[in-house]
Amino acid sequence: MSTRLAILCPGQGGQHPAMFDLARTDPQASALLDNCLSVARLGIPLQEILADNDLLFSNRMAQPLIVAAAMATWEAIRHDVPAPALVAGYSIGEVAAYGVAGALAAVDTVALAVSRARLMDGCMKTMPEQALVAISGLSYRAAAPVLQQCGFHLAIATGEDTFIAGGSARLLVELQRLIPGSGGHLTVLPVAVASHTPCMAPAVAPFAEALGRHRLADPAIPVLSGISAEQVFRADKAISHLSRQIAEPIRWADCMDACAEAGVTVALELGPGAALSRMLHARHPQIECRAVAEFRSIGGVKTWLTRHFD
Repeated sequence: MSTRLAILCPGQGGQHPAMFDLARTDPQASALLDNCLSVARLGIPLQEILADNDLLFSNRMAQPLIVAAAMATWEAIRHDVPAPALVAGYSIGEVAAYGVAGALAAVDTVALAVSRARLMDGCMKTMPEQALVAISGLSYRAAAPVLQQCGFHLAIATGEDTFIAGGSARLLVELQRLIPGSGGHLTVLPVAVASHTPCMAPAVAPFAEALGRHRLADPAIPVLSGISAEQVFRADKAISHLSRQIAEPIRWADCMDACAEAGVTVALELGPGAALSRMLHARHPQIECRAVAEFRSIGGVKTWLTRHFD
């Protein structure tokens, strides 16, 4: 079997103060990162954001920073690794995936992340307090009546008995009481917007317009659609799916299966964090999975990949 590489681009949750340190060791990646951060117009010194979890995990800061980290890391390794067979991104990571796939310039991916965060934050005007929760030990179908009772919706399907749901924080206490009674375990995530649920519907059309303004091109590498797990080859389909995923559930379990079905044998997560590579390896142990965050140097990443492609 020939070796086939997948690049994974993470969503929110893995941010940390040292999330740019590895990319900074590469001069080209560091210069690209500076350009990306300039486009992000954070309004607060980066070191202050990195030192403050409330800022680092705020939607407005998190989305462009995560995309900037992915793009800078990819810049550090892309000239010395085999061409990926496909790219997959989780939530905001799907925007970064189109940057990795050559459909967007790095600075444009960050600019789109800024627009996406702003539009999603704007949805808070109709529902000021929102929440995302991870539920395990319970299938979505079994949990659906409780979720409906509490005004929560499926946001991301990650496995047969694991998923993420979003809704109004006003009924979160009730959901925390009912889910354990149904046999599940609930964890509140450090995300204040109910991404990938109908709560975000007002952001869909404006974000599609933003994608059009940035002239998203056909990807040179197929990108998995989060909402369908299909391989996307055309810009028009990318615009439709990228905008819709703001308010529609992400089928991440299906995306992981699609990697296996496409013959992927090696997967590298760009970071920050290592959640996607761990999920993929747990579901498909035959795929060699690592995250850049697990290495001490960019050279170590390249050596690991070279070993699998020799």
